[in-house]
Amino acid sequence: MTSGPATPGTRLASRLGFSDRIFLGPGARRVASRIEAGLDLVEAGIAEEVKVADSIADAAARYLYEAGGKRIRPVLTLLTAQLGDGGTAAVIDVAKALELTHLGSLYHDDVMDGADTRRGVPAAHAVWGNNVAILTGDILFSRASQIMSRYGDRAMRLQADTFERLVLGQLRETVGAQPGDDPIDFYIQVLADKTGSLIAAATQGGAIFSNAPAEFEEPLRVYGEKVGVAFQLLDDVIDLSADAEETGKVPGTDLRAGVPTMPSLLLKTSTAPDDVDLARRIDEGVARIAEGADSSVLDGPLAELRDNDATAQTLTLARTWTADAVAALAPLPKGTVRDALTRFAETLADRSS
Repeated sequence: MTSGPATPGTRLASRLGFSDRIFLGPGARRVASRIEAGLDLVEAGIAEEVKVADSIADAAARYLYEAGGKRIRPVLTLLTAQLGDGGTAAVIDVAKALELTHLGSLYHDDVMDGADTRRGVPAAHAVWGNNVAILTGDILFSRASQIMSRYGDRAMRLQADTFERLVLGQLRETVGAQPGDDPIDFYIQVLADKTGSLIAAATQGGAIFSNAPAEFEEPLRVYGEKVGVAFQLLDDVIDLSADAEETGKVPGTDLRAGVPTMPSLLLKTSTAPDDVDLARRIDEGVARIAEGADSSVLDGPLAELRDNDATAQTLTLARTWTADAVAALAPLPKGTVRDALTRFAETLADRSS
């Protein structure tokens, strides 16, 4: 990121893809300016951390980092750190480590999901193969752990606990709900583990390593996890969007790949004949695609699902999780940080409007 004459917070809002309404007023703009300065240090640090002596490992490790990204987790770490001593060296390092953990998980996720692209470029496994992609993710995880080890047991436990939840979330998604599991509850737990846990580590980590009051740590952890779940539920709605140019992917990408989403799960709870028929046709289409049929066989059923009440219910559920995330901030002092976190969550919820 390069500095310029833009209003403080403008670069940050542009990076996140959100409007400037997250940082309103002179005080908030000063906070945004501090976050931007901290994010510059995070970016420079990650650029150094992804360098590897081996030429193949170096190219693969830098690949997704150089493809871009919003850096939501570092931003949240730097934001919550304003409740304490701000963007200290420890906060910068924790933000780097959590973003490296996120990057490493993307290499693994793309292999397991068979994704073709990531951040507008071919997925790493499509370039170097599955083995190199998986090992590259492992390198990034190890670099994250090396950074966290500088700050003792508390940092290592935060990293290890978060990594365990990421793995468990992916495992649960891979094996699917088991007999006796409620499919909706099971899916929410997957979202909480795969996405919520890392965002929670970011919001909590900013408070811990800036020496903010200890009573802020748990509310921020809860906020981060709930925001993560809301984020993924909204992605399920956006995934069905007919505007591929806006979403950057073919509508219904997840379902075409056989990955359940909340609209499809809620559809299966309905006993209405039309809904039962639509659920059956979606399942049949997924099975045909798995057998080699063109993914366009689901174009019609997914267009119907987009307009079905199950998708509206998913949007309502996402907004409920957003409201719960904001409510979790009640123990924080009123002011710039709490307001920005509130607006951040609410702006996420507006993505599908």
